[in-house]
Amino acid sequence: MYKYDLYDQAMVDARVAEFRDQARRRLEGKLTEDQFKPLRLMNGLYLQLHAYMLRVAIPYGTLDSRQLEMLADIAERYDRGYGHFTTRQNIQYNWIRLEDAADILADLAKVEMHAIQTSGNCIRNISSDHFAGAAADEVVDPRPYAELMRQWSSFHPEFTYLPRKFKIAVIASDKDRAAMRLHDIGVRIVKRANDSGGEVGAQFYAGGGMGRTPMIAPLIRDFVPIEHFITYAEACLRVYNRYGRRDNKYKARIKILVHELGAAEYTRQVEEEFAHLLSVGVEPPREELARIAAHFADPAFIDGPKTVDRSDPDFALWVDRNTHRHKHDAYVSAVISLKPAGGIPGDATAEQMRVVARLAKQYSFDELRVMHTQNLLLPHVRIADLHAVWSALDAAGLAAPNMDTIEDIIACPGLDYCSLANARSIPLAQRISERFAETGRTEVVGELKLKISGCINACGHHHAGHIGILGVDKKGVENYQLSLGGSEAEDVSLAKITGPGFDEDGVIAAVEKVTDVYLASRAEGERFLDTYRRIGMEPFKEALYG
Repeated sequence: MYKYDLYDQAMVDARVAEFRDQARRRLEGKLTEDQFKPLRLMNGLYLQLHAYMLRVAIPYGTLDSRQLEMLADIAERYDRGYGHFTTRQNIQYNWIRLEDAADILADLAKVEMHAIQTSGNCIRNISSDHFAGAAADEVVDPRPYAELMRQWSSFHPEFTYLPRKFKIAVIASDKDRAAMRLHDIGVRIVKRANDSGGEVGAQFYAGGGMGRTPMIAPLIRDFVPIEHFITYAEACLRVYNRYGRRDNKYKARIKILVHELGAAEYTRQVEEEFAHLLSVGVEPPREELARIAAHFADPAFIDGPKTVDRSDPDFALWVDRNTHRHKHDAYVSAVISLKPAGGIPGDATAEQMRVVARLAKQYSFDELRVMHTQNLLLPHVRIADLHAVWSALDAAGLAAPNMDTIEDIIACPGLDYCSLANARSIPLAQRISERFAETGRTEVVGELKLKISGCINACGHHHAGHIGILGVDKKGVENYQLSLGGSEAEDVSLAKITGPGFDEDGVIAAVEKVTDVYLASRAEGERFLDTYRRIGMEPFKEALYG
C-alpha cells in the first residue's frame, strides 16, 4: 500500500497547523459560525444534530494495522468508543468536541491519515473495488491509478470550489463492486489487445449519482490510453466546472449537466478540452505512476492448502458466505461483517478495530480494506489460516455469516445523528435484520441487497437496492417509501417506488411480503433481483396494496 513521502507528510502537517489556528479563533469568538463553516468542512468536520461529526479519509478503502489502531484510539479517547464505516470507504466519528478536533487531526497525521476533502464542493475520497489487488478477475490492480488520481485531486487549485461535491470510483474488472456507474465519474481500467500483448487504458463514464435525481452514468469514452488518464479526467472536470450550475444546489451535480447537454454534447466538449490539454501537458510523468505502482506490488504469497475442513458447520457457513476467490489459489479474501443481527450497520467498537488490526498484521500481510458495503475485509488470508481467523472474529462478535444477504443492510446514520434526515434508518435496519435472523428466512431468501436512506440525499444508496427504503417526513410523521429492482453492480439499475409509504412497523411487514412473493415466484437459481426483473412490479404491488 502507498506510504507517504516527505511532501505528503509536510502537506498534511501544514493543514493540521492551519486548522488548529482556525478552530482556536472560532472557540475564542473571533470567527462566527458562518465564517468557520467552510473552513471546518474543508477538514471533514460537520455540525450534526447533537455534536460535531468528523469524517476521516481512507483512500480507496486501504489501510494497515497501525492506522486502524489509531482509529480505535481516537474512538476511545475522543468519541464514545466506536466509529462508523461509510459507503465512501471512510470512517466517521459522531461525538466530537471542537476543542479536540485539531488534536485528532494531528494524531491522524502521525499515521499518514487526514480528513482533507471529505466534505465541501471538491473531489472527495477516491473509491475503488474493495477486492483490488486480490481479485482473480481484475485486469490490473486499480489502486495505483486511484492513488495517482488522489494526488492529482488533492488541493487542485481549479477544482477546490466546484459547483457541487464530486465523487470518483476506479475499478479494473468487468464485475462492478464499487457502484462505479453511480458516481460523478466512473473509471474502469481495461486492457486492449495489441501486437505487444495488451495496452492498458481507461473507460470513462460521467454523470452518474443518486440523491434526489438518481442517474446512471453513460459511457463517454471507451478507451483512453493510460498515459493520458489524468488529462482526460481533468478535461471532464473542466467542462463541468465551467458549465455546472451554481445558482441551484439541487441542479449543480454533473449528472444534471450531462443530462441537460446530452451525453453526446458533453462528450464533444470534453474531447475538445482534452485535445487542448494534450498540447499543454498536464499529465504527471510516467515515472510518477511507476513510483506509485511499486507500493502496490504483490506480497510474498506462498503455496498451501486449497480447501478447508468443513466439519464445523458454523465455520463452513461463514466460509461459504464471507470469503471471496483470490488470484492465488491458496488464499481468499475474508469479509468481516459489521452487521450482527440487531446491530448498527457499519459500527465497530475500538476493541473490535484492534482485533481486526491484529488479524491483519498476523494473517493478511498487515493490510485491510473498508468495503463500500460498510464492512471490513482482510484481502489476503491463507486458506490454512482461515479457521484461526474465524475463531478470533467469532470471539469478537465479528463473524456474522451474512455477506450479500438481507441482514447485510447498508444504512445511513439517519435521524439519530444527521441534521438533514427525515426519518430514522438505524432502528429500522436493526429490526429488519433481527426479524429475518430470528425466522431463519435469511438462508431461504439468499442474495438480497437491502439499502436504507433517511432522506432524499441517498447516503444509504436506496436507489441501488434490490429493496430500497427511503425515509420521508409525512406531515411531521416518519414514513418510509419502498422501492424494488435497483442494482449498483455491472447490471446497474435504479429501483422503482412500489406506491404509498408505510410507517416503521408497516415497512417491515412490507419487506416480508415482498420476499414472500419472491419465494413463491422464483425459478431455480434466481436471485431476488432476477425474479423481479422477470415478473415485474405488479405481483409485488398486489401483495402490498391489494
